[in-house]
Amino acid sequence: MGPWSGKMLSDEEIEERFKKGEEWGLLTSIDLKDCDPKKIGSGEYITQFSIDLCEHIHMKRFGAPIVVRFGADPRVQGYSLAQLIETSLISGHFAEDTNRAFIDVFSCKEYPPEQVAEYCKEYFAAKHVEYSVSFRT
Repeated sequence: MGPWSGKMLSDEEIEERFKKGEEWGLLTSIDLKDCDPKKIGSGEYITQFSIDLCEHIHMKRFGAPIVVRFGADPRVQGYSLAQLIETSLISGHFAEDTNRAFIDVFSCKEYPPEQVAEYCKEYFAAKHVEYSVSFRT
């Protein structure tokens, strides 16, 4: 993750700001390091993650998750995820060479970013997590 700009808000502050109607969308970018290689290397596990995350944050899925493994360069080879939700999109890429995962949650409905980051960390048994939050206006 890059440098922080401004004060990091709590989940409660983020959701309150969002509910006031000042923002159109909320984006959380999550970087996971030292993930369990079996978990990030399983298309079935990643598919179930998408379903479980949507349930966890009360997002209505629009269709099934798209989970595809590709990448000619071993440095970036792995699964990618796209899950449409009625309020936007959840996406991710799982880099097998470095046991890292990069997950984005974008929605025009509020959700708790820190809780989402911690949920992802636990789901993939990551040893480290960093996340950033952006409001879309």
